[in-house]
Amino acid sequence: MATSLPAWSPRVSDPTTHPHPSLAATLRRLEEIVRALEADETDLDGALGLFEEGIAVLREARERVQEAELKVQRVLDAAADDLRVSDLDV
Repeated sequence: MATSLPAWSPRVSDPTTHPHPSLAATLRRLEEIVRALEADETDLDGALGLFEEGIAVLREARERVQEAELKVQRVLDAAADDLRVSDLDV
């Protein structure tokens, strides 16, 4: 019996909404895919489809993390003149 998971899209087509699902939702979907692949209930074609989707979801998660890292770096760079190491010591 083949396991069927709902389709997942890394991009939302409605431009009025956030263009990405949350990172948490992306990671949850990746976990669902892994569980389905480990369940041995998916036929070869289904497994290949899930694997392809998993790669796309993983890329989306990586992009989200990279975007966050860039934002943090920009904030730190912008605040470099105002921050001192002693300001960060607790």
